Amino acid sequence: MYFINVLLLAGGLILLVKGADLFVISSTSIAKRFGVSEFIIGLTLVSIGTSVPELASSLTASFEQASGIVIGNILGSNIANIGLIVSSAAFLSSIKTEELMLRRDGYIMLFSAFLFLLFALDFRISRIEALTLLLIYCAYLLFLLDKVKKHKEDIYFKDFMNYFLKFEYIFDLKARIETGVKGRIEEKGMKGTTENIEKRYEGIKESYEGTGRRVKTEEETGKEIREEIRGDNKICTAVKTEDKGEINGEVEIICKGSLLMEAIKLIAGGIAIIAGAKYFVEQSIFFALLLNVPETLVGISLVAVGTSIPELMVTISAARSGYASIALGNVIGSNITNILLILGFSGLVHPLTVTEISIFYVTPFMLLISLLLLFFVRTGWRIRRFEGLVLFLLYSGFMVMVFRLG
Repeated sequence: MYFINVLLLAGGLILLVKGADLFVISSTSIAKRFGVSEFIIGLTLVSIGTSVPELASSLTASFEQASGIVIGNILGSNIANIGLIVSSAAFLSSIKTEELMLRRDGYIMLFSAFLFLLFALDFRISRIEALTLLLIYCAYLLFLLDKVKKHKEDIYFKDFMNYFLKFEYIFDLKARIETGVKGRIEEKGMKGTTENIEKRYEGIKESYEGTGRRVKTEEETGKEIREEIRGDNKICTAVKTEDKGEINGEVEIICKGSLLMEAIKLIAGGIAIIAGAKYFVEQSIFFALLLNVPETLVGISLVAVGTSIPELMVTISAARSGYASIALGNVIGSNITNILLILGFSGLVHPLTVTEISIFYVTPFMLLISLLLLFFVRTGWRIRRFEGLVLFLLYSGFMVMVFRLG
């Protein structure tokens, strides 16, 4: 009787996950083709690539005013990231950790979790609180892309708090925008200069051919042009070939065809995300009502685990290849993104209602397992198989309790 609903639920999850992958890859490729800076690409696309399924499902649930699904998905994903994904990586390979993981990103992850608890004490997340979370996330990205890269020494959590409270991210963002605009203007100027050189070269060549005089060599012509440009304090060297026009035409056709294909992939990925999130969330709500289970518990279990499956597969593959530490960094970054970015966007769409079970049971457990993870990070700067087992047992016990509550 409910076979169709199960198929829609599974199909929605597959569309959501595959569409997210396709969307991020194609949008990044298109952005690069149009000369968008790596800063903007990193800020908007790459940074949230692994969290697109959670973002899409949470936004869809927020539009449906299903606050329980949103809160459950975010808290459940953070718990699953540690109790399921990190533990799986530790089972396969001992995870090497670093002090920076703990004292910068680890503390920021813990800070965001405590901030959520503080905002949720009145049983709701308002739009102002959601906007605050988004602001902190933007500051965090700018902090990573600017301050961390510019300083040779390690930058820690206290440096981030100083950066945020002193509003340094505003000045960094302004500098980035000004640099980007200036770069585009210079690029256009150089393009115009190159076109003028081409016209000048062709004109000189035609004038010499028309009079029957010896055609100047490229070296001589280039020298003449360079002397002319040097008056404008610009030096540019143009390389000519007889087949240049032909080659440029072929390249342009290839680029247009490739760009069209990327655009089709982008549209297909976007449609898959929207359709997948719609069916996945709708069927999750349907089963919550059918089984008389609170939406929060469905978000913690079904939605959170479902959207974490792709990340789990990637983590297992990375651990088998000896890159388990990358998986740990991805988990910490994902947990920060879930609370600051996804909860922020979802709360802006519609203020979120937080249930008692989320405040008094789920959030404290998320804080507990987060603290335990950071403790394991510091013990010998390595997460061992035994510690992974502890995390997995805690997560299993938590899920059993969730189903019993349901």
